[in-house]
Amino acid sequence: MVERRRFTVRGRVQGVGYRWFVLRRARALELCGWARNMADGGVELEAQGERDTLDALEVALSEGPRLCHVEQVTWIGIPAHADQGFRIVL
Repeated sequence: MVERRRFTVRGRVQGVGYRWFVLRRARALELCGWARNMADGGVELEAQGERDTLDALEVALSEGPRLCHVEQVTWIGIPAHADQGFRIVL
């Protein structure tokens, strides 16, 4: 069953390639959605796919790329909708 989640990631996640890390990982997992920087220094993203795949993404979000420091990953479930591919938005 397809689900969609809105994740919020806190910590040192801007200026360290975090969104590009998310983009590569989400595409490798064949998820749809987007990622963007937030004004408060965090990163927000929506991802859509099967539950186990979204769980795998959550694990990856907690680790992040080498130069980041993730302090917290939270998510809420939101309604799934037609979407294609994964992208970075401004």
